[in-house]
Amino acid sequence: MNADSGHGYLEARDFKYCPWCGATLQEKDLDGRRRLKCSKCEFIWYRNPVPAAGAIIYNDSGLLLVKRKYPPRAQDWCLPAGFQEYDESPIECCKREIHEETGLEIDIRGLFCTYKAGDDPRTFVVLILYLTDIVGGELAPGDDAEEVEFFKLDSIPNNIAFRAHIKAIDHFRNYLKTGLLPRED
Repeated sequence: MNADSGHGYLEARDFKYCPWCGATLQEKDLDGRRRLKCSKCEFIWYRNPVPAAGAIIYNDSGLLLVKRKYPPRAQDWCLPAGFQEYDESPIECCKREIHEETGLEIDIRGLFCTYKAGDDPRTFVVLILYLTDIVGGELAPGDDAEEVEFFKLDSIPNNIAFRAHIKAIDHFRNYLKTGLLPRED
């Protein structure tokens, strides 16, 4: 791993050798993009985004936000969400992350919207947000959450961790006014 990355996630710049055959990777123009391609076999490093899923949890108390415990953006607020594991669906990811971060059990009502999220320093993210209902559990910070709190929509903190979350909160305000789901980002 590149010492400059310092985040624990591998990026294309971290690879020098093919994971299939061990030969040197070289930058090439492929499909209109610069990609790393093996000098001997057919391996091409496609730099794909990482999926994450989360929830819009809203009730009479307001919109549920989580204060981040760890970097990046520790102490900033965000919607409860996290990275999808290899063997789970986005909905399974959403339910797991909500339980881990908030202690709540949820039901999924439907897809709210998807967002491209390029301001997480660890990787490029595709954020999938669902409209949800609380069906059990006890609200308590867990996993990587410092705090969990419901906020009235006119009292959302200014320090929201990621632009996609800011956009989603704005989209949710509009959804409550119009009843129209946002178009995909």
